[in-house]
Amino acid sequence: MKTIENQTFDMERALYGSDGVLVRNCSFDGPADGESAFKEGRDIEVEHCFFNLRYPFWHDKGLKITDSEMTQACRAALWYSDHVEITGCRLHGIKALRECSDVSINNCDIISPEFGWSVRGIRMENTTAESEYFMMRSENLTFRNVTFKGKYSFQYIKNATFENCIFDTKDAFWHGENVTVKNSVVKGEYLAWYSNGLTLVNCKIIGTQPLCYCKNLKLADCEMIDTDLAFEKSEVEAVITTKVDSIKNPLSGRIQVPGVGELIMDEDTAKGEVIVCGKKGSDGCCKICSFA
Repeated sequence: MKTIENQTFDMERALYGSDGVLVRNCSFDGPADGESAFKEGRDIEVEHCFFNLRYPFWHDKGLKITDSEMTQACRAALWYSDHVEITGCRLHGIKALRECSDVSINNCDIISPEFGWSVRGIRMENTTAESEYFMMRSENLTFRNVTFKGKYSFQYIKNATFENCIFDTKDAFWHGENVTVKNSVVKGEYLAWYSNGLTLVNCKIIGTQPLCYCKNLKLADCEMIDTDLAFEKSEVEAVITTKVDSIKNPLSGRIQVPGVGELIMDEDTAKGEVIVCGKKGSDGCCKICSFA
């Protein structure tokens, strides 16, 4: 593997088509303002580098980026690439990841609107992110210990698992399919409308009008805080451990909850059963219940 160290590149396609190269302590910046530094490369390793120019990693195969920085000026940094590992990096340019596959992100700081569109197979761990339309239309996601803040996240995603995450986000998981969220906090308005196959296990859900128009929705031992007008026209099976401010017209299924501030059942199609439980026995079954 060829090693390139301690250099500055600002020309167009500075290392175009590189195959088997280690780039260390280099800067991609300067008055020539050249784009696409590593386009069409293979087996590239980048360590301790600074990127201040556009489109550095397009159509690359086998890419490892470690302890590097991509500034706000480094827009659309990774597109159409596969077998990508990113560790200990700052990704601060808009549209930083798109149409990529087999991606691993660990211990990174992401500030990037429209990050992660149409990615196939991404593992993200121990990372913080701020974005809008985060991970839209991506498939096969595995997230652990990720903290996210932004709007319209995880829309139209398929086949995803999230564990020990904190999400502060409006309109999360809209139209999502086959999504499981465990031991996480999800805060925001209008959670997961139109989703199909969403399962939430031991989660804390915060915010108005969550989980409406859902199909195959399941909640197991979840808290719901400041959640009003929940479950409207949803197919739902739920065990909730906290009082819900209001539940409106669940389409079908059963919702088990210790208390409801207001139950709204004003449509003939609302056939969901709401069970307000007084207490449970050792077998987990309700011993004192009122059927709303």
